[in-house]
Formats: sequence, C-alpha cells, structure tokens
Amino acid sequence: MNTIIMLFLISLLILVHELGHFAAARIFGVRVSKFGFGLPIGPTLFKTKWGETEILVHAFLLGGYVSFPDDEEKENDKEDNDIKKEDILPADSPERFRNKKPWQKAVIVSAGVFMNIIFAIFLTMFAAAWYHKLPAGTSDIFIKEIVSKDNTSNIVHSDAKSGDKIVSINGIKATSAYKFIFVVQKSKYFDGLADSEIITKKLDDLKTLNPDIDFENILPAGTRLKLPALTAEKPLNISESTAMGLEKYKTSEIELSKEEIDLRDKIENKQEYTLETDIEPENIAKALADSYKPMTIVLERNGKEIVLDNIYTDKSGVIGIKLESKENFTTTDTPGKIFTCSLNYLWTNTKLMAFGLWQLVSGKIPMSEMHGIVVITKVGSDIIETYGMLNGLLLTAIISIDLAIINLLPIPALDGGHLMFLGLEKLLGRELDEKITEGIGRFFFLLLILLMVYVIFNDIFALVTHKF
Repeated sequence: MNTIIMLFLISLLILVHELGHFAAARIFGVRVSKFGFGLPIGPTLFKTKWGETEILVHAFLLGGYVSFPDDEEKENDKEDNDIKKEDILPADSPERFRNKKPWQKAVIVSAGVFMNIIFAIFLTMFAAAWYHKLPAGTSDIFIKEIVSKDNTSNIVHSDAKSGDKIVSINGIKATSAYKFIFVVQKSKYFDGLADSEIITKKLDDLKTLNPDIDFENILPAGTRLKLPALTAEKPLNISESTAMGLEKYKTSEIELSKEEIDLRDKIENKQEYTLETDIEPENIAKALADSYKPMTIVLERNGKEIVLDNIYTDKSGVIGIKLESKENFTTTDTPGKIFTCSLNYLWTNTKLMAFGLWQLVSGKIPMSEMHGIVVITKVGSDIIETYGMLNGLLLTAIISIDLAIINLLPIPALDGGHLMFLGLEKLLGRELDEKITEGIGRFFFLLLILLMVYVIFNDIFALVTHKF
C-alpha cells in the first residue's frame, strides 16, 4: 500500500509540472495540441479529448509532455500524415507558440519548474499544518552499543557507555549521525595522507636518531635505521558546513604514493628497519608521518559532561560503536511558524541537493550511485512505513524541488535547454535554425532515455543486492 501511495505522489509531481506548462500556455493564448502523461514510448493506455487538447496516458510513465500545433505539424510532415484543415493554424496565428514574445515563451517553458517549487512549498506547509511539526534538521545522537572488541580502536577502553548522548566531536556539534561519521571517516587510522609539518618533524627525528647516516642523499638498500615512535597527527579541523556536506572537504595534506604506503605498513610499530631498496629520506618521513588523527568526543550522561580524549579509529575507519539517532522536531502551531519553518526546511534541503548534484557532475560521486524512480519509490515506501506520512510528504516535496533543479539544467530536451535556446535567440536577435535545434534536441532526448535505462538498471541492481 505504501508503494502505491509513493507512486501516486511521484506521479502527481509529473502531473503538476506539465499542468504548469499547460496553464501558462493557455494564459498567453497558445493552443495545446496534446497533454501527455508519460513518454510516447510503447502503447498508449488512455486517450481522450478535452476541448482542442488531446489527453494521453502512455505506458512509459516516467515523464510527461505538452505539445503545441507547431510540434504536431512538424511530426506529421515527417511522417507524411494528413492533418485536418480545420486543425491547421495559419503561420501568423497568435495561438502558435513561436509567435509569442520571447518573455512569454520563457514563462511557458519555465512554468513547470515554477509549479514544482510552488507544489513543494504547498506540500511542506500542508504537512506542517496537519502534523503541527517539521523536522528541525537536527537529531540527538546516542551510543546504542559499543562493539569495538577485536579491532585497534581504543574507545572500548574509554569511559564511554551505551546510552550516552554524543554532544560533539572535535568541537563540531553532533546534531546528525552524518556529521559524526564524517569526522570519524576523515580521521581514519592510516588514511594515506600526511601533514607537511609532521613530515619535516619525522625527518628531523630520523637525523637525530641516526647521526652517522647521510640524509642529504638517497639512502641505499641495506641501510639500517632507528625509527621514531608513532605519534598522532593533527586533529581534524573543519567547519560545521563541511561536516554537514554543504561545503566541499579540502585538505592541504600530502598524499602518499603506493610505495610510501607499503613502507608505512612494513615499519609500523618497529624501532629499527633495514631498507630493502634505495629510497629518498623524505619518503621514509612521509611513511612515518601517516598515523591517526586523534578525536575528542564529548558525551552527556545524567546531565554530566564526559570528555574522551585521543580517541582513534581502526585501520578501516571504524570507531567501534553503533549509533542511535532520535530526530528533533520544530513545533508549527501558528501560521507564522508554518510559513517560516516550511521555507527554512526546503531551503536547507535544496542546498544539500544542489551540492549533491555538483558532486555527481564533478565525478566526486560515482555514476553507480545515481538512482531513479524505482529506488525512490522503495525508499519512500520504507520511510512512510517506518516514520509515517509526514516524512513521506516531506520526501515528495524534496523530490519536487529536485525535479525543478534538474529541469533547469541547460541541457537540450529539458526546460533549461529550451530556455538556453531562447536566450541565444535573444542575444542573436533572430530565431535559431529549426533543423539544428531539433537535431540537438533529439540527440539529447535519446541520451536522456539511455540515462533513464541506466538508472533503472542501477535501481534494480541495488534492490536485488539489498543495497536499499
């Protein structure tokens, strides 16, 4: 049942988007020939006529479209189909999209995006008014269980106990499990990165421990070195925004080569080491400099604060605890709170989505992590089942914003691509060649279909492998 509800909500977003185009076109007196729910691929499930507009429901439901007489006549000319004379508009008809002013065209093209944004605001405000609360964007994080028994993490030997509330980590407020895990992962034991100051310090230590060895030249194989003890690196120091995922994580640390990593593993916990190959002294210093970034975790137990210093992970980046998260909510019991909290909720999630999209485009997130309607429906169904309809409505609102963002991308075959062409026409002072724009549009439409197929495959594979 929850799956059907989620499918209905997603379908509603597509319908709202196309209704935006339809309404804007009719406001400016543009005739709409077809209103399609789904893409014209495969059989048509339903067809009817509403005034001058043909309403169609296609079997391939992943999408929708609104077409104008200009589009229909082009398609019929290519297919050598006859159009009834009464259906053909004069070339200079004000009912034709192409005869409208550039700003009117832009409004019609962007109306779907506008409607998705408005609908997202409506859904969020409706949820806030109906349930009298909205997620505050923060959670209380607790230690559910300490499981570090056999690994090298040292939290099992600390004063941490199950049920303790995690207040902060390295000075960053633990207001979400994501933030806590982010800091832990970036503080990983043997992360393959080393600070330049520590590298210099390790090189000085090597010279002090080995005064008879010439560190100004390459050290030959067979050289026996006394090694300095393993010491901690500098604690991770990042902003709240970076921990939240709103800003890209940047580090000035130097990345170790494969050879340096191999050497690091060989000399671990050793006081002396005989070189197996010729090597630069700085390479040894780099291997010695990569250790662990100590973490300071502040806990709260029975109203008292407990500070855990020098906590570190094991070599897989695991700290050894299971987390329990309890979401915080903001009460929305007045019109003012409903309005402001709804906008704040959407704005925060829009920034997160925009950042995630940038990470995907820039290659920071692999394409294998891209998912579509199948996974969204599954996740949405699970969210409704576990957290209730409030979270289902809010997820739908966020997806609506996501659709708006995606459709605004300057990619031909999307609304943003049409806006880009209109902008070029405005700059050039003339219409673009129809054959060129149609060819580009068809090419990118094909790419979008292929991308859809890829995403659906990703979704099915993720579900089969129980990733979701």
